[in-house]
Amino acid sequence: MIGLLKKIYRSMMAKFVSSKLYVILLGIFSSSGRLASFWFLLTGSFSREHRAVLHGRYQHLIELNERLKSGAVYTLRRNTHRLEKGLIMRPRRKIFAIDYIYETVEVYKGVVEQGAEKNQDLIIWSKDVLDEYFSVVDSHEVIDQARSIFESVSVDKEDPNKFKKPYVRDLDTPINISIEDLEKLAIRRRSCRLFLQKPVPREMIDKALKVAAYSPSACNRQPFEFRFFDEGDLPAKVGGIPMGTRGFSDNFPCVAVIVGKLHAFPYDRDRHVSYIDSSLAAMAFQFGLEVQGISSCCINWPDIKDREQAVTKALNLAPDERVIMMMAIGYPDKTAMVPYSQKKPLDDLRSYNRLC
Repeated sequence: MIGLLKKIYRSMMAKFVSSKLYVILLGIFSSSGRLASFWFLLTGSFSREHRAVLHGRYQHLIELNERLKSGAVYTLRRNTHRLEKGLIMRPRRKIFAIDYIYETVEVYKGVVEQGAEKNQDLIIWSKDVLDEYFSVVDSHEVIDQARSIFESVSVDKEDPNKFKKPYVRDLDTPINISIEDLEKLAIRRRSCRLFLQKPVPREMIDKALKVAAYSPSACNRQPFEFRFFDEGDLPAKVGGIPMGTRGFSDNFPCVAVIVGKLHAFPYDRDRHVSYIDSSLAAMAFQFGLEVQGISSCCINWPDIKDREQAVTKALNLAPDERVIMMMAIGYPDKTAMVPYSQKKPLDDLRSYNRLC
């Protein structure tokens, strides 16, 4: 009975959204921000995202205030990168970062006290950047207080002669990859939906992910995680949750779920960053796979209530964790065809100095 009622409801809604009345209502409610907010309050379309953003802010601030877990780690990553940007400016100011240097050293101290083993690279990077910062800035009441806290923290480095701080890139050594080579790689990389039933070596996945880790990320927070499933029926089970995989998800040797983490951010304004940063990393990851002979297929993630509930349960996601996308991974069936997928011409993709 319930199933029948759902079918009737969906049929009625399908007719409604294709009606002239629906188009008129969209025009009215899209005419102002308040009306648009009221529309989505009624439909509930953004309720899950709203909750995720609020819970992420809450979790971030709780962890930051207690100097615990990833809230402090994300703040330290962000602030250390902000210091780096100040250090590379021309001309460099004699005093900068007054508004966040005290917070930075407090969080740095907290992360060190948590235990350096897990965050060793982050701690060394922050230490080297802070060392450089305090060596170049002039005296100031806030800076001097922060310096005192920083100098009270003891951190051992495996190699005291290696530093993780701003540097001048080597731009003279040729890179043996031309723009033509890169275009060939982009053309070779097609969305593959038919894979050989052989496991993908995890070391090859890790090599590609290492490349992806160098992708740009706002304030270097990298607010995402790649979760891989490559055992038993897990690839088919997880890969079958989103729409668009019916009929070929049982062919997946491995599935990656890219999860954005909204507790990396203290402000609503950053709610889209995890999507942007994850997407940048995902493209680099795919190129890293392709050059090793591993194909992939991006799987769209729909913001639909029952799908969200299913993936949250399957992956045991926290309230602030949002699935950005999934990706099927495997050795391609060399006899299988791929869609041509005509791309937009340059004139449709770009403009120069266009103001309207």
